[in-house]
Amino acid sequence: MTSASASAAQPAPGEGNGAPRHVAIIMDGNGRWAKARHLPRVAGHRRGVEAARAIVRAAGELGIGVLTLYAFSSENWRRPASEISDLMSLMRRFILSDLDELARAGVRLRVIGDYRAFEPELVRMIDGAIERTAANRRQTLVVALNYGAQDELVRAARALAAQVGAGALAPEAIDVAAVNTVLDTAGLPPPDLVIRTSGERRLSNFLLWQAAYAELLFVDTLWPDFDKAALAAAIADFRQRERRFGGL
Repeated sequence: MTSASASAAQPAPGEGNGAPRHVAIIMDGNGRWAKARHLPRVAGHRRGVEAARAIVRAAGELGIGVLTLYAFSSENWRRPASEISDLMSLMRRFILSDLDELARAGVRLRVIGDYRAFEPELVRMIDGAIERTAANRRQTLVVALNYGAQDELVRAARALAAQVGAGALAPEAIDVAAVNTVLDTAGLPPPDLVIRTSGERRLSNFLLWQAAYAELLFVDTLWPDFDKAALAAAIADFRQRERRFGGL
């Protein structure tokens, strides 16, 4: 199966649901978690990193092959400079403290989004982490950094236009599979389940193309409190749903 067809593959309508192959999570609520405890926002982000660490482990234990975490959106640059600096520091700390464990556990790291907009030292660290785990196959951890789905689709359109302009692709050959090959998620299965924590009920520019047939689950739990039990409950909810993909 090619990468394009793998990306586009969906279960047949009416198939029973086991564990989702791919779970994507919008990690929301760090700031509110901190505010409720009269703590600075960075304390919420630190607890959020701890929750992410626990969920990566839990996803492997629960049989989830691909886990995508929305860590830093392209809109997050609008936040105060001090908060952005704190988030960058947390990313560096996560790579330094967790990379060995991820590598030992057979986890492959993928990054989607324009992370090369970050400072050069952090970009080098991310590149090194991706390279070090590239051969791992037990689980894939996808981290969305400086990611926005609309930007991703614009970049994909430009890539296809360039192929057409170079004579490498006929316009009539552009189909779903062709688009999949130029997305940041090329080669990955589409998300079966998208979870958003904190009670908000929107996708916020996250995986708009890839989530076309995903099951959506919105939970009130703030991200720092989301744990293995909460993930297991989300999977149990997923298993109760009937996925038709436009069929009967």
